[in-house]
Amino acid sequence: MKYITFALAKGRLAKQTLALLEQIGITCEEMKDEKTRKLIFVNKELGFKFFLSKASDVPTYVELGAADIGVVGKDTILEAGRKLYEVLDLNCGKCRMCVAGPASAKEQLNNGSLIRVASKYPSIAKDYFYNKKHQTVEIIKLNGSVELAPIVGLSEVIVDIVETGSTLRENGLEVLEEICPLSARVVVNEVSMKMQHERITKLLKDLKKVIPE
Repeated sequence: MKYITFALAKGRLAKQTLALLEQIGITCEEMKDEKTRKLIFVNKELGFKFFLSKASDVPTYVELGAADIGVVGKDTILEAGRKLYEVLDLNCGKCRMCVAGPASAKEQLNNGSLIRVASKYPSIAKDYFYNKKHQTVEIIKLNGSVELAPIVGLSEVIVDIVETGSTLRENGLEVLEEICPLSARVVVNEVSMKMQHERITKLLKDLKKVIPE
């Protein structure tokens, strides 16, 4: 039996995914060892392999066939722009992608001014402003705390993930526009979907039954 390989985003999401998989009888005991240095984990009996990777790399592994199935946040999928099938919403890790900034920036968003937008997600920001709002903006890619950008005058607004909004409020910022809802998604390699159709479809069907409401 050919192995089906999973790429899981490191951290909380991997733990939540493994918990869901356990509910449908897919286990991988060796992944629970916190001290392990192993990179690939195998359940020979069931024919599954698992590896953990940085979230931003999951779509790459899946598109290029190093993994058949990946589990990662919708934000990462949108930003990566890879060719893969997004097949299931796991309904966990829910948050929103938003445009945020000081209340004073609202007017500049409405009147089509040329503004600067700081974000860890330049592709999402570009798609939103250029294709949906039809507003020309200068996009500044940052890797750290993007909330800092409007405070120090680097940008008028930011595009970022908002969970509770408390970090924004503490820094005098607010959500100005919502781009899209986000949550953890299951993605599948296009070739794997054809070659392993039966096993992958059954797995998705079983997963659907245990997804939290």
